[in-house]
Amino acid sequence: MSKSYKLSVNQNTSFEFTEQDLGKLDAVSVKENHFHILNDHMAYQAEIIATDYNARKYTVKVNGSTYHVDIATPLDSLIKEMGISLGAGKVVNAIKAPMPGLILEVAVQVGQEVQENETLLILEAMKMENTLFSPRAGVIKSVSVEKGNAVEKGQLLIEFE
Repeated sequence: MSKSYKLSVNQNTSFEFTEQDLGKLDAVSVKENHFHILNDHMAYQAEIIATDYNARKYTVKVNGSTYHVDIATPLDSLIKEMGISLGAGKVVNAIKAPMPGLILEVAVQVGQEVQENETLLILEAMKMENTLFSPRAGVIKSVSVEKGNAVEKGQLLIEFE
């Protein structure tokens, strides 16, 4: 069975293609991000203007007209049918202690701008050092602990603005 992909163009027109359909497409790369395409005896000049590979979003110019294309894989379709939304989690505004322990290091201060996955603090628990990373980019609103503090599970450590 061939995988099928759903394409949404400019958020108002949808197409579905299988791998077999794509295999029949006569497309030749003429230079980087520029293609000459033949489909049903019609010629098209296409250029990929912008790409977001992770989100599968593309901006494409075909014969002078610009289109915004979203591509959904079979897995994306299944997840949508199941009523699960990827990336729709709530924004984390507070970091709480995942377990009781001792604060070994606080790497941020109030007002500091941090990026996703940046080290916030190091918590020692059960003789292991646990580095807590920022779940998102943001600005630190408050730091409720200092180096050497003992903390309980669920205790507020850091808040974001």
